[in-house]
Amino acid sequence: MVDVDTSGEDDQEKLVFETDKVKAALSGVSTEEIAKTLRLALSGLRATVAHPPGEVDPLWIVLRLPRSRRSARDDLEEIYVHGRKGQMVQLGALGRFVEQTEDKTIYHKNLRRTAYAFGEVAGRPPADAIIDMQWDQRPDGTPTTPAETSRPVEQRTWFFPGGDDPWSIPVGFSVDWAGEGEWKITLDVFRDLGLAFGAALVGIFVILMFQTGSRMMPLVIMLAIPLTLIGIMPGFWLLNVLVNRPVGGYPNPVFLTATAMIGMIALAGIVVRNSVVLIDFIQHGTAEGLPVREAILRSVAVRTRPILATAGTTLLGNWVITLDPIFSGLAWAIIFGILTSTLFTLIVIPIVYWLLYGRRARPAVGPSPSSGPRANAH
Repeated sequence: MVDVDTSGEDDQEKLVFETDKVKAALSGVSTEEIAKTLRLALSGLRATVAHPPGEVDPLWIVLRLPRSRRSARDDLEEIYVHGRKGQMVQLGALGRFVEQTEDKTIYHKNLRRTAYAFGEVAGRPPADAIIDMQWDQRPDGTPTTPAETSRPVEQRTWFFPGGDDPWSIPVGFSVDWAGEGEWKITLDVFRDLGLAFGAALVGIFVILMFQTGSRMMPLVIMLAIPLTLIGIMPGFWLLNVLVNRPVGGYPNPVFLTATAMIGMIALAGIVVRNSVVLIDFIQHGTAEGLPVREAILRSVAVRTRPILATAGTTLLGNWVITLDPIFSGLAWAIIFGILTSTLFTLIVIPIVYWLLYGRRARPAVGPSPSSGPRANAH
């Protein structure tokens, strides 16, 4: 955790002038006149407006004491106030400045008093760090006794969170990790995009089912979608191995962000197109009378170059987006996913199609029912 801060405020001292009513009355100076004089010396007073030739808007002329004359108590006490009878009296003779503590800001959230703690995470995703801290939290009221040897950050994973460094808070207090910030945004976005991804897969399946008239064929076509994960997950790992260079002593990894998940959803439509093209070409071949095996081989041979060309243009188009600090995850997800999915689609889809439909179209082995001695005699 770096740049840690809280919303708590330090004690701020302020000077309050307490007027001696008796002395002010004897000097013919009212409390209102004292307040106006101090306001003029400290905050200033707009006297008039100037219209310089080179300025579009008019400029206010503000009367105010110089900072060197209004920054100390002694200087403020030497300020003169104009009395009712025309006499000039110093503020120090009419009262005294008293030091008081400024009231602190009280924050509320859902009608409860709240104090905020802020921090940036270096080298780790925010969600990972918060899960670590939640794992080490103990029930309310238990003493905070850190373990003698806590696990270093490098050994903490999603499967083994926490660092054996327990902590607790007093009874009556609570910690809310689900406030505004990157932590909540990350979880909400991944949750919502996960639901959207599932809805998109269902929509693609329904469209393909009505188009093909089969419940099995859409599953064969959609096999290209999980193949993208073979490229995305190892791709981000390889990217971090190559480009992760520490900044300020902390790792600077490339995370699988919400924009990368958007890229995964976009890949669902991109890679399905390759499967549709292959299977459509196979079915056209079988409709022309070709055996299933020959139709599959011809489809892969003919459509490989267009599929690779289309994938190559998509990769080059997304390469520019990798330079953007926000949408780079989307570009890398598309690049890694479409690279591996395209290559695996040319192998996996034909093999699965052959295993499902190739055996049904195989001719029977052995003599036909019309062959034999009786047929020859006839």
